[in-house]
Amino acid sequence: QVQLVESGGGLVQAGGSLRLSCAASRSIVGINTMAWYRQAPGKQRTLVASITSAGLTNYVDSVKGRFTISRDSAKNTMYLQMNSLKPEDTAVYYCKAVTGYVYWGRGTQVTVSS
Repeated sequence: QVQLVESGGGLVQAGGSLRLSCAASRSIVGINTMAWYRQAPGKQRTLVASITSAGLTNYVDSVKGRFTISRDSAKNTMYLQMNSLKPEDTAVYYCKAVTGYVYWGRGTQVTVSS
């Protein structure tokens, strides 16, 4: 079992940056895939970016070139560096871990003002 805790959200002006963290309760070395999702009010939760244990990454088109996903096995933590933020990036951001089971964190709010 894995507990995931997100942090780093907040209020930022358009064009600003935030770095989200997702801390896992155990080693992430054996976790095949970790990912960031987001859910805006009234909308479905959607994939933002994912990273495999081999370091392969995938991004939704709307964040390519602005967001960077990474993982640090020594710290059992996954990150999402978000630059050039836009109001449409406003959402609750969730981290997800897939080991054969699927685990979710509780989310962290990101609000981008125009």
